[in-house]
Amino acid sequence: MVLRVGLTGGIGSGKSEVSRRLAAQGAVVIDADQIAREVVEPGTAGLADIVREFGPEVLLPDGSLNRPRLGEIVFADPELRGKLNGIVHPLVRARSQELEDAAEPGAIVVQDVPLLTENNLAGLFDLVVVVDVPPRIQLDRLAKHREMSRDQAKARMAAQAIRADRLAIAGIVIDNSGSLAELDRQVGELWTELRRRQQLGPGTGKGT
Repeated sequence: MVLRVGLTGGIGSGKSEVSRRLAAQGAVVIDADQIAREVVEPGTAGLADIVREFGPEVLLPDGSLNRPRLGEIVFADPELRGKLNGIVHPLVRARSQELEDAAEPGAIVVQDVPLLTENNLAGLFDLVVVVDVPPRIQLDRLAKHREMSRDQAKARMAAQAIRADRLAIAGIVIDNSGSLAELDRQVGELWTELRRRQQLGPGTGKGT
């Protein structure tokens, strides 16, 4: 049987670092953000639906999606953000399921889902792993590494679930406020635990 793990964390938490380390250990990682980019590439039905909803101003001259412009539009307006999610999320879920179905029996499948908490998806997984950092560290990382203004960073953070809500659904929490060496140690322990749960079989993921 496949062990299904949901991996999530707030923007700037370093979730991608955890995801890469789990992939290196042997996990089958399904990256929702990467799939979200694929399903709105030029020529896709997803991109056509976005243009129909938001207009041609969200396109670059080469016909690809102007992500910064679309982000400016939707992150300030929950209703518009909901419309975008209504287009993209079903496409992402369908593709994620295809990739999971293709995994070998006995695989540990880690679905990297930024909006797992917001979309109430915890029940779909045997275990939810939350990558956590204090909000001040999120803010610093977004300003430093993603070249956002502090106001932009705060708006992106405010558009996601609050920290307490993410922690409430966590089966395991990875504290990524320290060094990369400390992160390596925690991910190593996480992988050992995931292998243990996978070997124990169905029904052991939740709360074991």
